[in-house]
Amino acid sequence: MTEHKKMIIIGAGPAGLTAALYAARAELKPFCIEGYKAGGQLMLTSDVENYPGFEKGVLGPDLISIMRKQAERFGTEFLSEDVTEVDFKSKPFKVKIYEKEFTADTVIISTGANAKWLGLESEKALLGRGVTSCATCDAAFFKEQEVVVIGGGDSAMEEALFLTKFASKVTIIHRREELRASKIMAKRAQDHPKIEFALNSSVLEVMGVEEKKVTGAKIKNSKTNEESIIPCSGFFLAIGHKPNTELFKDTGLETDETGYLITEGKSSKTKIPGVFACGDVQDHTYRQAITAAGSGCAAALDAERYLAEHEEE
Repeated sequence: MTEHKKMIIIGAGPAGLTAALYAARAELKPFCIEGYKAGGQLMLTSDVENYPGFEKGVLGPDLISIMRKQAERFGTEFLSEDVTEVDFKSKPFKVKIYEKEFTADTVIISTGANAKWLGLESEKALLGRGVTSCATCDAAFFKEQEVVVIGGGDSAMEEALFLTKFASKVTIIHRREELRASKIMAKRAQDHPKIEFALNSSVLEVMGVEEKKVTGAKIKNSKTNEESIIPCSGFFLAIGHKPNTELFKDTGLETDETGYLITEGKSSKTKIPGVFACGDVQDHTYRQAITAAGSGCAAALDAERYLAEHEEE
């Protein structure tokens, strides 16, 4: 059985839900395949204090719930399953969920990206309780507190420098002797009086599981084999993000060297006319809920114009 939809949106984080809202209000009857892990990274976030319109802040899952209800109110149809295959080589486009097949005149991709984690049980247990992957989002919660940043690249240096505006002390933990960051970013971090380094060190455990809040980072020095604990209340991961683009390999869509979908200029247009991308799946620079929502709006408008121009087809 094949079912045709005018517009299919794959993914339902802030980008996909905003695209759904705009498309629904334009009476395009969007069909949003949100997946089993709907909501994106906001579902792993506790307090969101920097999303406009919420004076006292809002819980990440609550923000997603509100956005979803708003899109649904205007006629968005949702399906809580994972897409297993797409075919953009001919029109209408094909989107499959195992044996079920849908066709669409236009597709908006908003599958997001995931922060890379160390894979520790303690890290998972304390996610949202001091463990985070976004300094811009969460630094303000750690005023005059000691924090650690895991990583050695430019992102880690940027996160650490940003955290110095709030934290009393920032320790950068990196598993190698040499930083991967550019010389200028490394020097800025090394010269900052609030930043210290724990090099040649890997994290064994995030302390504080019993207390249900981060109390420290247990590390091991690879040269001396010495183990030690760095006291901290914030544990910031900065070892990169992985865009959720596995599904789109061999479809003709262009990606950069790290796997992010490439869009044209300031638009959401991909290399394939009629296929659009928005949110963290194509944005490795800002990675904020508000910028994802803004790009979701742009994708819906781009898709609406595309449909209007190809109505006769």
